[in-house]
Amino acid sequence: MNYTEKGSKLYLFSIVLVAVIGGLLFGYDTAVISGAEKGLQAFFMGADFEYTDAIHGITSSSALIGCIIGSAVSGFFASGLGRKNSLFLAGILFFLSALGSYYPEFLFFEHGVPSYSLLVAFNFYRVLGGIGVGLASAICPMYIAEIAPSNIRGTLVSWNQFAIIFGQLVVYFVNFLILGSHANPVIDLVNGVNQIMNPEAAAWTTETGWRLMFVSEAVPAGLFALLVLLVPETPRYLAMCGKDERALNVLSRINGASQAKVILAEIKATTEEKTERLFTYGWMVIFIGIMLSVFQQAVGINAVLYFAPRIFETMGMANPMVQTVLMGVVNILFTLLAVFTVEKWGRKPLLISGSVGMAIGAFGVAMCNVVTGLPAIISVISIMVYSASFMFSWGPICWVLIAEIFPNTIRGAAVAIAVAFQWIFNFIVSSTFLPMYNMRLGEMGDKFGHMFAYALYGIICVAAALFVWKLVPETKGKTLEDMTKLWKKKK
Repeated sequence: MNYTEKGSKLYLFSIVLVAVIGGLLFGYDTAVISGAEKGLQAFFMGADFEYTDAIHGITSSSALIGCIIGSAVSGFFASGLGRKNSLFLAGILFFLSALGSYYPEFLFFEHGVPSYSLLVAFNFYRVLGGIGVGLASAICPMYIAEIAPSNIRGTLVSWNQFAIIFGQLVVYFVNFLILGSHANPVIDLVNGVNQIMNPEAAAWTTETGWRLMFVSEAVPAGLFALLVLLVPETPRYLAMCGKDERALNVLSRINGASQAKVILAEIKATTEEKTERLFTYGWMVIFIGIMLSVFQQAVGINAVLYFAPRIFETMGMANPMVQTVLMGVVNILFTLLAVFTVEKWGRKPLLISGSVGMAIGAFGVAMCNVVTGLPAIISVISIMVYSASFMFSWGPICWVLIAEIFPNTIRGAAVAIAVAFQWIFNFIVSSTFLPMYNMRLGEMGDKFGHMFAYALYGIICVAAALFVWKLVPETKGKTLEDMTKLWKKKK
C-alpha cells in the first residue's frame, strides 16, 4: 500500500470502524435494560423484600453509577495506559458484565431464587459494565478525534454517535426477537403494592427472557476487545510520550508523509508543557464542556430510550416493542443527518435547531396529557419528533464538541470531568423518571406525572438552545491545535 503522498483513507476508516464498535457497545449496554427491565422487575418482586418502584428505578439505572466511575477515571487511564489499552479494558468489562448480568447467581447463590443479596450481585455486574461504558464514552470520541484529519474529524466523531444509536437499535431488535411470542409482565399498583397481572403468561420472560437479553452483549463485546488489539495508539498520545517516530508513522499512513511532518510539528508545539494544570486556559472552557454534558442529559432523552416500551404501553399501543424498534430506526436516520451535515452546517446551528425541535416534541407529549380525547398517535409522533431532534443535534454534536474544544495538554482530564457530569445527570434523569412519570394529582391521576415530566424536559430544551447561542464556540474546520490558541486568547 502506497501511503507516502496522500495517506490511506482505507486505513483511517478501518481504525475508526473498530473504535466505533466501542460506541455500539455503549448504546447496546445502556439500552438493553429497556427490554429487560419489566421481566427483571417481575423476577425480583418474588423476593423476600418489597421491590418498590424506587428500588427498580435505581436497579434499572445502576449501570450509570459505573458510567460515572468509568468516565471519572477515564482521564487517568487515557493518560496512563493510553487510549488504545483503555479501550481494550472497556471491552473486557463489557464482556464480564454481560456474563454476570445473565447469571448473577454465579458461585454464591441458588439459581432463580430472588433475594436482596442477589439484587446486590446483579447490580455489581451492571456497574462493572457501566465502568466499561464510561471509559468507552470518553475515550472512543477522543481516540477518533486524535487520529482524524481536521477536515473530516466532525464527521468521523459523529459516526461514534451513529454507532451508539445503532447499538440501541440492534438491542431493541434483539430484545424484540428474544421476547418473541412471550408476554412481558404487566405490573400494576393494587392497594398501594405492585403486583403482577397474569403471572403465568409472563413466566418465561420473568425467569429467562431478561437473562438472554443481557448475555447477548457478550458477542459484540468479545469482538471489540479482540479488534482493539489490532489498531494503533493515537499519534497525539504517542507524541506526548516522546514516541515521535511511531507517531510520525501513524500520521504518515493516514495523512501522507509530507503532511504528517507538519502535523507532528504542530502537535509537538502544543504538547511541550504536558503537565499543564486543568485551569491553565481559564475556567470557561471547562464550564462549557461540563454544561454541554449536563444539557445533553437534562433534556431527558435517556428516560425515553431506557423506558421506551413502558412509555408506548401507557399511550395505549398494543405491542410497544414495535414502536420501540420503529423509534430506533427513526433515530438512526436522523443521526445520519448529523453525520452528513456537521462539516457543512457547523456544530452550533445543529445544536440550536435540535433543541427547538426537542422542545416542540416534549411540549407536544405534555399537551396530550392535559387535553383529553386526543388520539394516541399524536403522543407517539411527538415522542418521535423529540427523539429525532436529539439524534441530529445533541446526540452526536455534544460528543464532537467535547472531543474538540479542549487543548491537547488538558484534554484527558477535561474530557473525563465533562463526561463524568454527563453520566451523573444521566443517572439523575433515569432514576427520577419513573417516580416522576407515575406521580398522581387529583382527577388527572398519573397523567399529571406524564405531563409534568415532559413539560420540564421541554423547558430545559429551551434553556439549552440559549446556552449554545450565547456561549459555545464554533469548531468547524479548526484543528485541535487551533483550540489551544483560541482559549489562550480568551483567557
